[in-house]
Amino acid sequence: MSFEELTPAAFLRRSASVFADKTAVIDGDQRWTYAQLFDRCARFAGALRNAGVQPGERVAVLAPNTHVLLESHYGVPFAGAVLVALNMRLTADDLTYIIKHSDARLLVYDAEFEDTARAIASATQHKLTLVRAGGDDQYESFLAGATPFTEPVADERSLLSINYTSGTTGKPKGVMYHHRGAYLQALAMAMHSALNESSVFLWTLPMFHCNGWCFTWAVTAAGGTHLCMRKADPALIWHHLRGSGVTQFNAAPTILIMLAWHGDAQPLQHTVNVATGGAPPTPALLARMAELNMNMTHLYGLTETFGPAVICEWRRDWNQWPAAQIAQIKARQGVGNVIAQTLRVVDDQGADVPRDGSTLGEIALRGNNVMLGYYRDDDATRRAAPDGWFRTGDLAVMHADGYIEIRDRAKDIIISGGENIASVEVERTLSSHPAVLEAAVVAAPDEKWGEVPVAFVTLKPGHALDAAALIAYAREHMAHFKAPKKVVFGDLPKNATGKIQKFVLRDTAKNII
Repeated sequence: MSFEELTPAAFLRRSASVFADKTAVIDGDQRWTYAQLFDRCARFAGALRNAGVQPGERVAVLAPNTHVLLESHYGVPFAGAVLVALNMRLTADDLTYIIKHSDARLLVYDAEFEDTARAIASATQHKLTLVRAGGDDQYESFLAGATPFTEPVADERSLLSINYTSGTTGKPKGVMYHHRGAYLQALAMAMHSALNESSVFLWTLPMFHCNGWCFTWAVTAAGGTHLCMRKADPALIWHHLRGSGVTQFNAAPTILIMLAWHGDAQPLQHTVNVATGGAPPTPALLARMAELNMNMTHLYGLTETFGPAVICEWRRDWNQWPAAQIAQIKARQGVGNVIAQTLRVVDDQGADVPRDGSTLGEIALRGNNVMLGYYRDDDATRRAAPDGWFRTGDLAVMHADGYIEIRDRAKDIIISGGENIASVEVERTLSSHPAVLEAAVVAAPDEKWGEVPVAFVTLKPGHALDAAALIAYAREHMAHFKAPKKVVFGDLPKNATGKIQKFVLRDTAKNII
């Protein structure tokens, strides 16, 4: 009588009743009400069962921000299966590794990725059923021929989805989300973003990224409208901001920078709430967004924390402060969201650092919005949480008011356009070139992407190679966004033991791009 297993898929069942005739999804010229969305997702579940997908098996989806990827966030759990939303920016080799590691048995893919899907299927040893969305649209036939079905969740801490992240080693790790965590995180996002039945949420943030920070479920919980976008094109975003009644959207700072100084940028007639994460917004960006009538909130989190675990919770009395001081406060990462445990910043021994705003430590998190662990990698899970507190790898200070502020990122990680790039992976790719003796990769600041990778390379004696050729080589062997934007040839600085001094390279890189 007093307990029910939590699952974010339950939000759709409620909204299909309460907001049955309200528009739930807009995708181009297609629209569906909440009643129709529930029917489609239940048929998706029935179709998966018809295809032989059993409870607990993995279903992968490779698609842009379309209704297909949104529907998978309900149809897959309705079938009792586990969702693996794939990063469409990765190479076919990267995606094949994920399919193999997750042991996904069915792949739903957008017709745009036909060649990639076929390449994955041919390289996967186990049987992989392909369902294409678009073109002749197997997906619609897949749904139409199925009987609606929903599988009750027997354990709220069972596996809901696996989100793959490269992490610090470059090898993709599967971050395991549970139903309970996604349910609570979705409610937190709905509350902090003030989502409601009148909200029109523009999908600029990739749904594959932390399941869209759990907004795939949060918007539905509030009865808002999902406005889908295949690509985060600044001109199209401005079109929707002016003509589609958009009230909220989320985006990495690089998208906001493109928006803020786009040719179509003009102050909006209504306030739009914007959440950003991945890097602190600069004072110039905050000021510009305010001019455009966009209210920005800074969030912080990782794939391992269901997206934003931390929010720069705004206090009304801060509005009286000078603009420069407001920008400084807004750039802080903040405090735990409403369902998070209290944040900690700890030293090497796991003890809390003083709340003095200057003592560095590592951010440590735990609670309902922290992953179950890394899929099929118990060692990595133990290393990540040695004492029951997940170590983020980010160095920060704790201010007297309990707000944290990151001062340095995890060593050697490059965050470009909201995506993590492991320098080790790039270095290994560059070093595989026959002419390269050794390589070191660091981050350089970039106005558009926040950070970009820069490579310092030593060639083998007697070999010649130019930067353009090496960059082209890297782009052939890895996702394009991971390839270095600049290559500097020469000897690498090293200490007495032969270790490359990356801090020297980082200082040099600041003046390169």
